[in-house]
Amino acid sequence: MAESILLEKSYKFASRIVRLYSYLCNEKHEYVLSKNVLQDGTFVGAYIKEAQQAEGKSAFIQDMNAALKRATRTEYWLELLRDGEYLDDKEFDSIHSDCKELMKMLTSTIKTSKTRT
Repeated sequence: MAESILLEKSYKFASRIVRLYSYLCNEKHEYVLSKNVLQDGTFVGAYIKEAQQAEGKSAFIQDMNAALKRATRTEYWLELLRDGEYLDDKEFDSIHSDCKELMKMLTSTIKTSKTRT
């Protein structure tokens, strides 16, 4: 059940990232950081989706760790976009809070999976 909630939240996050990419390219004319945030931000959900089909606990944990790594990288790009003044504080806070929530959920899922036998 938790994985489906995680998948749903990561899909919505990816959709927001796609819209952010479009905004950055069309309105702010920013093409480098936006590609990085697009790639990492959409890969979070792709790894979570892949984890649902994992052939065992270790593969599941590996995919979830990959999703967490991508979420962490997305956070980095978002911070650079804010500090580079491509995102104002309100825009940043909104999407950053979603990113942090995903990171917390992924961390919890990974820890829980490692402790279960």
